[in-house]
Amino acid sequence: MTVYVDDVRHGFGRMVMCHMWADSLDELLAMADRIGLQRRWLQQPPKASWVHFDVSLALKAKAIEALTDKFGPLEHLARRDAASPVAEIAERGRRKLEQIARVRS
Repeated sequence: MTVYVDDVRHGFGRMVMCHMWADSLDELLAMADRIGLQRRWLQQPPKASWVHFDVSLALKAKAIEALTDKFGPLEHLARRDAASPVAEIAERGRRKLEQIARVRS
């Protein structure tokens, strides 16, 4: 899941807010569901310049915690390798992905 949160700090009443967005709407909504953010708070054009949620710092912390995975960077590189047109590199990537899946389970 590719979800992003920024370090901006906008005041909203007594809360401090930042932004959360993703590479796809499905990923963004899945994270909103995961951290307990109501979908009705989705910001999108024409009322906003891009599709995102404004999230409190507490929900930002929940999102970061949900995304933290010590195997994430390794998985990213393995997926890149697995998509390689070079057979040896692609096979190495597939083996790494299988190993990560075994360790996670």
